[in-house]
Amino acid sequence: MSLDRLWAGWRAEFVTSAAAGPPAAGCVFDALLSSGAPEQEVHLLRRHPSGLVAALLNAYPYTNGHLMVLPVRHVADLEDLTADESAALWSTLADAVRAVKGAYRPDGLNVGANLGRAAGAGVPGHFHVHVLPRWNGDTNFMTSVADTRVLPESLSSSADRLRTAWPAGAGPA
Repeated sequence: MSLDRLWAGWRAEFVTSAAAGPPAAGCVFDALLSSGAPEQEVHLLRRHPSGLVAALLNAYPYTNGHLMVLPVRHVADLEDLTADESAALWSTLADAVRAVKGAYRPDGLNVGANLGRAAGAGVPGHFHVHVLPRWNGDTNFMTSVADTRVLPESLSSSADRLRTAWPAGAGPA
């Protein structure tokens, strides 16, 4: 059976940039984390108290609340994290899961990393772990029939919800 597609032009920038590789100016995560821009502008949710790890909203989410946890240092491979980065990453990841559960009350979660471009990494040069809330039946007809996702909440609203639900004592944004 052949399926038609609905046009989702807003994805073109992502698909084109992912196929082309990292931007000439460097890594998008490095640029965001070192920009000095307000946290609301770059959708920074939290930095680990050590300063080694950060959590950001995904700019191209698959569901509302889709976030990423990553080392601040530009490192491509999981096995190249230092022991301190690894501990901070897993601690922040656990806090991210708590925040997503508290903010969205999902039926489940996807937590994972795409290691390398062939595995689906959009930013293969900077290791990151995705956290996505999921609900029973959330793959509705739009995804199944039109290969399109419907997101009812803006990135700013998602960021505000997650910041509010982030566990106390987990460090500043």
